[in-house]
Amino acid sequence: MRTSSSRRGRRTAVAAVAVVMTGTSLLTGCGSDGDDGAKSGGTITLRVGTFGSFGYDDKTGAKLYAEYEKTHPGIKIEESNVADGQKYWDTLKLRLSRNSGLADIQAIEVGYIAEATGPTMADKWVDLGKEGGAKLDAFLDWKVKQATTADGSVIGLGTDIGPMAVCYNKDLFAKAGLPTDRDAVAKLWSGDWSKFLETGRTYQKNAPAGTAFHDSASGLFNAVVSSDPVQYADASGKLDWEKSPGVKKAWDTAVAAAQGGLTAKLRQFDEKGTWNAAFKNSKFATVACPSWMTGIIKDQAGPANQGKWDIAAPPVAGNWGGAFLAVPKSGKHAKEAAELAAWLTAPEQHAKVFAVNGNIPSSKDTLTSVAVQEAKLPYFGDTPVGKIFSSAAARITPASISRWDGQVKTFLTDNGILDIEQRGTDPAKAWENVKKLVDDKIDQ
Repeated sequence: MRTSSSRRGRRTAVAAVAVVMTGTSLLTGCGSDGDDGAKSGGTITLRVGTFGSFGYDDKTGAKLYAEYEKTHPGIKIEESNVADGQKYWDTLKLRLSRNSGLADIQAIEVGYIAEATGPTMADKWVDLGKEGGAKLDAFLDWKVKQATTADGSVIGLGTDIGPMAVCYNKDLFAKAGLPTDRDAVAKLWSGDWSKFLETGRTYQKNAPAGTAFHDSASGLFNAVVSSDPVQYADASGKLDWEKSPGVKKAWDTAVAAAQGGLTAKLRQFDEKGTWNAAFKNSKFATVACPSWMTGIIKDQAGPANQGKWDIAAPPVAGNWGGAFLAVPKSGKHAKEAAELAAWLTAPEQHAKVFAVNGNIPSSKDTLTSVAVQEAKLPYFGDTPVGKIFSSAAARITPASISRWDGQVKTFLTDNGILDIEQRGTDPAKAWENVKKLVDDKIDQ
């Protein structure tokens, strides 16, 4: 998935949940222990807790839930979805600690998988290497390794990975006097994020009124750090963000964009929907675009903007996001949930989700299949989406991850870069604020 990107507001709150359902009853949370409605009349209701856009649903996704229900008449599926990945994770951790309120299947973003497989949570999950029938050798080896605990249990099955590109609004580029051909656009910034900033400065000189070159300095930070082989952890998996060359490069690039007036000063995945509305109203010309972002653009920019967006290769290849499906041991229907998780993440379903939503699969054969290599998404016209993202995926060098990557990323973006971008906070002060948060909130 997508990843939502993991984002977090300044105040701690229980996440508001948007519910996508195939059943007829209304859920207001991620699940409920002791809910007698979970099995009635011989039908088992399986609840799937997700964030961002996984592409399984029956409304805008690949209609996988309806397909599974058709072949499994004793199963009904309800998905509860939270836009904000950080709030989703905070709520999930609380519910795990209580063994209450959990969905039968819970999605886990890659930024939190090391915490989920760590000593405090590892025993909370069903071993999907043994239950559910998943074929682990179908997945990318490094994807399986990320979800494996110290004792060898596999607690999550890979949904997607996040090979990165840059999505751009062709109409806005043309009005600013920039090329619109995707190969010509990619050449503008090929090999160096500083060239991306220079392109932004060129755009701003002739920018259509009320628009900015890029959506968010925080989004840019995530893109740059995701393209570096050294991110938040050292080679041993120990958190070492302050000394990381990847974090420094990403910070400096994002700060330059913010202070240079190149961004729309938006917070991605904000609860008020301002970022979403900016897609629809064409308020920015570029967005860092891991594969799962294509589904968000389609949904948020809407039919009126179909054909206006294109995809170019990024300055540097990287992987931003990706996720897993996990099954809490405490669920009443763990066997059935494990079987559904295995089915949803099988190569055949990966291909269906990609065809509709653009999420690049984490299964080896699907990633290299003709269906993916030659795929196009109707919303993006003749753009060779499959070739662009599969080519980027082939160049991914997985970075070492620590159990605190997701939390540190949130502090750096929402409590650091966003303050610089929206409030004009001095970068040195913002950096110190992040350090204090990490020291206060994270017990290494």
